[in-house]
Amino acid sequence: MARRCKLTGKGPVRGNRITRSGKPKKQGGIGTHVTGVAKRRFYPNLQRVKTVVNGRVKYVRVAASAIKKGLVVKPKKRDWKPDAAKA
Repeated sequence: MARRCKLTGKGPVRGNRITRSGKPKKQGGIGTHVTGVAKRRFYPNLQRVKTVVNGRVKYVRVAASAIKKGLVVKPKKRDWKPDAAKA
């Protein structure tokens, strides 16, 4: 399963994890120094939500930013009781 948003197309991006040592000058030290740089990946904040796609209700993995923007169309809440449907 790909770590990619179905609506926005957001995916992982590459970056660095920078390790520093020393005390900052503002705190009375001689300054911090970089001691190591490791490659890493930043993943999108994917959420599994129910949405309406082509008139059908299905689960889709979308980014939290897409939910906040209102790109996800939520299905109507069901308003019937399971026991009432049988009778």
